[in-house]
Amino acid sequence: MQQVIRVAQVAPNIFPTPPEHHGGTERIVHDLSMALRNLGIDVTLFAPSDSATDLPRIGDHPSLAALERRNRSVPPGVPAALDALQLEALRLRLDQFDIVHCHGEFAHAALLGPRRRHSLTTVHWRVDELDRALFFAGFPDLPVAAISAAQEAGIPAPNRAGLVHHGIARDRYTLRAEPGAHVAFVGRMTDQKRPDTAIRVARAAGLPIRLGGTIDVGNPDYFERKVRPLLGPDACYLGPVDDAAKADLVGGARALLFPIDWPEPFGLVMIEAMACGTPVIAWNRGSVPEIVEDGVTGFVVASEAEAVDALARIDRLDRRQVRRRFEARFTAERMARDYLAIYRRLLAA
Repeated sequence: MQQVIRVAQVAPNIFPTPPEHHGGTERIVHDLSMALRNLGIDVTLFAPSDSATDLPRIGDHPSLAALERRNRSVPPGVPAALDALQLEALRLRLDQFDIVHCHGEFAHAALLGPRRRHSLTTVHWRVDELDRALFFAGFPDLPVAAISAAQEAGIPAPNRAGLVHHGIARDRYTLRAEPGAHVAFVGRMTDQKRPDTAIRVARAAGLPIRLGGTIDVGNPDYFERKVRPLLGPDACYLGPVDDAAKADLVGGARALLFPIDWPEPFGLVMIEAMACGTPVIAWNRGSVPEIVEDGVTGFVVASEAEAVDALARIDRLDRRQVRRRFEARFTAERMARDYLAIYRRLLAA
């Protein structure tokens, strides 16, 4: 009889796991943990105390988001303090796990020491900047899983442990075969995601657009300077959206616009849209050509003009086929099986 694998899933401390609104990493960590449990894996979640989950959970301190709601100002050192407290809780229990899967960055690598060979790190951000280069060079024995081939290209060969595309719970969103008249944008209000571009494209195509997402705390002026002046009767900003609101916004849309202006490592909202049967029009950057099957689940474009043209052809795509491709490629169960295969390789080695 095969021994049950004991896995620690170490979530970030920015939002609760799962998140209420924004927080794609925390969403993935929770969906992965639940799917692994369904496969018979013994999963323990290290996550903030305001997390609402029935998984075994360790963590005595609230998320950064909860602290920010309670206090007028939070000192800049608080995120590092929360990470240190979480890693101390992990250190005290390291011998209870066969695999430690970390979804944060940096400090855990030093803590794990000899246990690095039986650990896995997933970086949910771009990996082509100096801090990641220094990190990988300093820990060449740290196994790292890429979330796209585009991201994997920036991970040094000694660190590469495999590639696992994200997946979400199969039944969180359902097929909406008959969409409304609007198109949708969901994402942070920032220059990386370019909601202003989405508004211009929808307006040029003569279609109303509804936008959901948080105003980026790292770039708060962007919304006021670039987005708010473009809002109007045909361009409505809804603010942050939870799962139910997202299902209505994205599921009811003729298309999701994804006009990114950075090397997107994955782009979770693309597969959330596909789960609703909603095709995606996305710019050809980062992971996009891996996620969107051009002419099947959406269109991959390179300019605003191409996006307007794609919107004119969007009704030719079969929304039921979009949902089928989601079920084949981007469920949490598939993601969990892929990660489980990596865990077993690490343990065997």
